[in-house]
Amino acid sequence: MDDVYIIGSGMIRFNKYPDGSVKSMAENAINLALEDAGLSGGDIQCAFFSNTFWGMFDNQHSIRGQVVFRGMGIDSIPVTNVENACAGASTALHLAYTGIRAGMYDLAIAVGSEKISNSNKALSLGAYASCMDVGNLEAHIRMITDVGRTFSIEIPDDSSAPGQGRSIFMDAYAIGARWHMDRFGSTQEQLAAICAKNHLHGSLNPLSQYQKRMSIEEVLADRPVAYPLTRAMCAPVGDGAAAAIVCSKSFLKKMTSPRPVRIMASVAGQGSDRELDGTDIGERLSMEAYNMAGAGPGDIDLAELHDATSYGELHQTEVMGFCPVGEGGPFAESGATGLGGSMPVNTSGGLECRGHPIGASGLAQIHELVLQLRGEAGDRQVQCARIGLAENGGGNIGVEEAAMCVHILEKS
Repeated sequence: MDDVYIIGSGMIRFNKYPDGSVKSMAENAINLALEDAGLSGGDIQCAFFSNTFWGMFDNQHSIRGQVVFRGMGIDSIPVTNVENACAGASTALHLAYTGIRAGMYDLAIAVGSEKISNSNKALSLGAYASCMDVGNLEAHIRMITDVGRTFSIEIPDDSSAPGQGRSIFMDAYAIGARWHMDRFGSTQEQLAAICAKNHLHGSLNPLSQYQKRMSIEEVLADRPVAYPLTRAMCAPVGDGAAAAIVCSKSFLKKMTSPRPVRIMASVAGQGSDRELDGTDIGERLSMEAYNMAGAGPGDIDLAELHDATSYGELHQTEVMGFCPVGEGGPFAESGATGLGGSMPVNTSGGLECRGHPIGASGLAQIHELVLQLRGEAGDRQVQCARIGLAENGGGNIGVEEAAMCVHILEKS
């Protein structure tokens, strides 16, 4: 089995593009990745294309990747369409990695493109519910409500129903946050510290949707969404695209001036039916990834974690093994996860600030790690970065993600 390398990475700024399209954004990201690798479209042997909502918004339910690549004049190659909710782009990379590792191809591209912003805000927010078990949605909402009543923490009065005026996922994350507060004593201020840190990182990233710094006090004073989450603590609605080109060692040897990053581990999995105190999907998959890479949490120099809310980052720092379970709040509050800290997390600004066009987010995480491991991250560069981890979750069934991918990358 061959080693697999990322030799090209491209990403457009995540933002709201009223006149943009899934197709045009994907084309831009693909061209950026090809330029970065010093290749042409004719070099690509296979493609994996991630998107979630194109069919829902514009009726393009099928052959999405073929529409994009044929429109660019790239034809005859196998194109696989990937839909795995927020984990779609990282799943596309996992499939590209698998194809190279199996010896089927020497060069593959993974692409994610998503347009979620819409003049009909109810349509945009309502679309997220399709990333849950829609046939069981009412029961899921009842579960969220009932579980929330079991916590012995004071909750400010909120008469709005779950999902009203917001994505239902914010209620799911809020339940997780309240469980953590009840179980371990974490605080809303610690969540705000995570958010303020990500706003600092996002202000240093020219591709970030939000580039404005916020203090802890400003985060706490922002509009409430679902306690303890304020608006700033939640990933924004937006659009964007990202791409990565991967190759075999034999292909890499033919290149004249490559800047490769080796994929040490690529793991994908789905969640399980468990209780809140049960073994988390992130814990299971990170252990698989560490074993595959021959590394451990202490070997990771930086990480991009799925922070659809600040609580998402707090939780993932624990289950990835960067701090003990229950100590994610104090760990963040100590400054450990910021630039210059012992374990920088979401140097891109994370989903909260870089943005979260869900079919593209996983490859945006990879783009940040590639920049960091190459030493090309500018003002947010992590010094001596050698190994990076990306965790990307997707959808929700029960109390955890429906899907997840974990990648570990190494400077070559």
